[in-house]
Amino acid sequence: MFSCGLPRSDSSGWGKFFISVTNVDPLKPFQGKCCCYTIKSIKFVSVFKTQPMSGINEPLTIKGVTLKNRIGMSPMCQYSSVNGFANDWHFVHYGTRAIGGVGLIMVEATAVASEGRITPFDLGLWNDTQIVGLQKITNFIHQHDSVAGIQIAHAGRKASHDAPAKGGKQLSLNEGGWTTVAPSSIPFDLAEQAPDELDKTEIKFLIQQFKETALRTRQAGFKVLEIHAAHGYLIHEFYSPLTNTRTDEYGGSFENRIRLLLEIVDAVQTVWPEEYPLFVRISASDWMEGGWDIADSVELAKVLKEKGVDLIDCSSGGNILTQRIQVVPGYQVPFSEAIRQTGILTAAVGMITSMEQIAEILESEKADMVFLARELLRNPYFALKLENATWPIQYLRAK
Repeated sequence: MFSCGLPRSDSSGWGKFFISVTNVDPLKPFQGKCCCYTIKSIKFVSVFKTQPMSGINEPLTIKGVTLKNRIGMSPMCQYSSVNGFANDWHFVHYGTRAIGGVGLIMVEATAVASEGRITPFDLGLWNDTQIVGLQKITNFIHQHDSVAGIQIAHAGRKASHDAPAKGGKQLSLNEGGWTTVAPSSIPFDLAEQAPDELDKTEIKFLIQQFKETALRTRQAGFKVLEIHAAHGYLIHEFYSPLTNTRTDEYGGSFENRIRLLLEIVDAVQTVWPEEYPLFVRISASDWMEGGWDIADSVELAKVLKEKGVDLIDCSSGGNILTQRIQVVPGYQVPFSEAIRQTGILTAAVGMITSMEQIAEILESEKADMVFLARELLRNPYFALKLENATWPIQYLRAK
């Protein structure tokens, strides 16, 4: 018995099968690639062949936008901007993943205000001069049959920090930092300066900043907009009872704590095209007793669906320094599965690294699409492994 590798009929890879050879003439060459025998009879034993991942390659149409597959690139901060401007790093970084076959490219958390940045090195879209650099990126992404999306954000009390590679500590005013804001004057770390509590006038101005940034997002050519309401940043700080101790209409009850997010959604929808999808990323759990949990997230999803939000990007955590998360492959997928039961589209994230994982998530209807993060940093061409992936002509020799 011996094994033989043969090209698949769809030219997407090589399969392997085993054959049992009997009645051979070892002196005559076999007319094929396998060996130097004439095979007079073959007993088929077994076949191994990579199967197409059902569902991953299916297009997903949301309103007037169609994604060619169910793989998206999660927004991941690059900490590579100067004064909020996109540059060559961002162009190459996002353009490479578009060439690599990803259906949706989500540009990193982009600040709606300079003081809303996590670090001084974050992308921003708080003025019109920042549009041009992003237009170059969206044009390239769309030229390569991917869809450009962007996440707009305000970091709240987690703003004014140094880049993670430089230690990530909070920056003082003397170090180029700034005063942070939050729903309540509670610092993320007790060693840090407490944020200023936003008053109602400041909240209204903040909502306007999200609206104006959404308009610039449209002008920059993006076709998907995501509101960042996760990971302990400003909007998450409002809806979590652990960081919101207000007693006005923005605090206390569930309805009051989600009010800021809903008002931002309303404001954004006045300028965002009806034919383009609107996503919201949430932290589905604080991973802390007494905090926001999956039951709250399900209720929020129902409200957001009624508001016209198209998809919930289901992440978790980030709001409390002492959180305890059991990180295992796919550990956040159950959040997506539960939220999806409300009828809204969901995206699953978190330690998803293989085609097999993605296929299982989609086939089991735990999510409508999957966002990859670190795996796309390791392998920007991950999606080219998909059945019938369209390779750029410049790379066909490597297919």
